[in-house]
Amino acid sequence: MRRRLLRLGVAGLVALLALGLGFQAFLGAVRALPDPAAAPADAIVVLTGGAERVETALRLLDAGAAPLLLVSGAHATLTLPELARVHGRAPGSLAGRVMLGHAAATTIGNAAEAAAFAQARGIRSIRLVTAAYHMPRAMLEFRRALPGVDLQPHPVRPASFAALPRGRRWALMLGEFVKYGTAAAGLTRYLPARESARR
Repeated sequence: MRRRLLRLGVAGLVALLALGLGFQAFLGAVRALPDPAAAPADAIVVLTGGAERVETALRLLDAGAAPLLLVSGAHATLTLPELARVHGRAPGSLAGRVMLGHAAATTIGNAAEAAAFAQARGIRSIRLVTAAYHMPRAMLEFRRALPGVDLQPHPVRPASFAALPRGRRWALMLGEFVKYGTAAAGLTRYLPARESARR
């Protein structure tokens, strides 16, 4: 009995060590994300759910980083005129250039929405805009859904994240690490049907 308990204790310690090392590797991957690429792409895809993402994508569109922008996971009632108003732009400046995707509620849904968008338009390269801590999982799901499409990560590091209490930041990163591990293991079906607004 004592030997069995000892084995269980050792196994538990090994599992905890593995999780700790995995979390450290995840944090390292987030910190090591490259500065946004300068090369133009066929389209920009921004995943809603966090501060500064859509504004960053609109600035990229204005700068000529791509001719088209898909706002994936937009609220069901959001319209282009409303998007333009909120971000201080003329509605006509977005017409024919910005598409609103209303179907996605999760990262895997974003990837599916972007895949349909890309296939319909023959898009071969995408600048992907989302929060830095969300980028590893987003890239994982997008690579699965868009094989053969060049994906350029454009991580956003919002000031609102840095302003969070330290405990809240760690909880958010740990939660994202768990979601990333679930997705990497092919167990996405066990994630919530809808993700929180800040993902």
